[in-house]
Amino acid sequence: MCLAIPARVVELSEEDTAIVELGGVRKEVSLALVDDVAVGDYVIVHVGFALSRLDAEEAAKTLALFAEMGAAV
Repeated sequence: MCLAIPARVVELSEEDTAIVELGGVRKEVSLALVDDVAVGDYVIVHVGFALSRLDAEEAAKTLALFAEMGAAV
């Protein structure tokens, strides 16, 4: 089973990567598969790659479901 999770972009770099944050944890991810990402956007992350952008409302709903299941912080 694969799991992709929404994370908020907190920093962009010139090398097509970004720092994302989820539950206080920050991680560098590749933006090679997603265009026009800005700080504050939410992206779906899987194995170190941002797969798509997600609006904040949908990200909040998804994160709430994960929290309800006990799968995310």
